[in-house]
Amino acid sequence: MEYYETLGVTKSSTPAEIKKAYRKLALKYHPDKNSGDKSAEEKFKEISEAYAVLSDAEKKKQYDTYGSSNFHQRYSQEDIFRNFDINDILRQFNFGGGAQQNVHFRSGMGGNGGNGGRYSFFGQDMGGGGCGSGGCGQPAKGQDLTYQVTVTLEDVMFGAERNISLRSNGSAKNVSVKIPKGIEEGKKLRLKEKGGASPAGGPPGDLYLKIDIAPHNRFSREGDDLVVEKLVSYSEACLGTKVEVETLEGKKFSVTIPPGSVNESRLRLKGHGLPIGPLGEDRGDMYVRLGVAVPKELNQEQEEVVRRLQELGL
Repeated sequence: MEYYETLGVTKSSTPAEIKKAYRKLALKYHPDKNSGDKSAEEKFKEISEAYAVLSDAEKKKQYDTYGSSNFHQRYSQEDIFRNFDINDILRQFNFGGGAQQNVHFRSGMGGNGGNGGRYSFFGQDMGGGGCGSGGCGQPAKGQDLTYQVTVTLEDVMFGAERNISLRSNGSAKNVSVKIPKGIEEGKKLRLKEKGGASPAGGPPGDLYLKIDIAPHNRFSREGDDLVVEKLVSYSEACLGTKVEVETLEGKKFSVTIPPGSVNESRLRLKGHGLPIGPLGEDRGDMYVRLGVAVPKELNQEQEEVVRRLQELGL
């Protein structure tokens, strides 16, 4: 789904224009005005999802950066509707605030067969008229499942494909998943209809793979940047030196440590960090963080030299 097209706006549209476009479409397709019209319900679901993203500055930025398909690899339905109070928005559009008209986005639930007069979009309850207590519509979808997947920094750098063995409802199944470049800790990858089976013959639920990034033996991650520690001696920090560093890809560079460098100083290697987004066209930076090594023990000659330096104010 292309969100701008869904709302009939463009990337350059202002927040007020986006809100106005959503209001117009919400008035037209709201379920209370289209009782029993499945196509209207579907349209209302689509415009609400589009507005949930385009009305949020950070989500809109991510959508504009990565495009529709890659955005949905990074954002689950739970992520999209987080902090999105549709009831408050609909009240602003004069839909009232009664219990019959409240809309609830609750992720991780199956559809509702006997929902007592409530709509079900994305497997989530939505307020309004429609089906009675006897139930209607499609059978309930299966349960959404969430698993944690541990990946390496190399996977984040180059992308990867994993075969994952899952156990659901007493049976095992293998699922192949692509890990996009630049994936961040805690992000979820959605695999549609790879979740739990429906007990009523409906569609399976979705599978969400939550990303955990394993610690690396050399690098730490700061957003899209990589940081590597490099120890130098006190004399090298004072006088300057050159050190060799290796990037995550295995490229080697000779880095100049300027005279007078202090502990925790950083030297930047531009463009040698992690990919920014799944396309990998831009990259973060790599930083060499200096540590000044202090020996735990000194021999007699070294101690004499250090004492002389102390006398000289060093």
